[in-house]
Amino acid sequence: MRQLPIEPLSREAFAPFGDLIATEGREHFLINNGSTQRYHRLAQVQLSGPEDTGIISIFRAQALAMPLVISMLERHPHGSQAFMPLLGHPFLIVVAPPADTPDPQAIRAFFSDGRQGVNYHRGVWHHPVLALQPQDDFLVVDRSGPGNNCDEHFFPVAQQWLLNPEQALAHAESRG
Repeated sequence: MRQLPIEPLSREAFAPFGDLIATEGREHFLINNGSTQRYHRLAQVQLSGPEDTGIISIFRAQALAMPLVISMLERHPHGSQAFMPLLGHPFLIVVAPPADTPDPQAIRAFFSDGRQGVNYHRGVWHHPVLALQPQDDFLVVDRSGPGNNCDEHFFPVAQQWLLNPEQALAHAESRG
């Protein structure tokens, strides 16, 4: 089985799939009488219909056994979906560009340092949240509204990838 390489998460590398939510290198301005730095509009909630509503949730995710076989991806055709780690723990992101079905050759994996979140654009294929801690919490901003907003695609065995986060974790530990 092919091993899926894990890349560091950066604004440029993640741009085809959505927005990086992080303050590093971003402009800000002062509010609240100068006591707060506001990093404005780091991502935009995408909604597809007039009855859609942007909602905020907390997902409490359980870590999956690693290494993990990437056998499925999902997408949300009617709205974006943002994940921001609440406890500062690193997590993994697996994505593929929007298409009728995900291209197994276009799948990419990223490593968030725990201070970075992501906003998947509408229609971007992604794996459900990949916590690396036994339990982790994420603030999630996404869409609520009529219609099915979750498509799933299951890959045949020959198109599956093996995801092993040891490489990414070792890299993170070496960076301090």
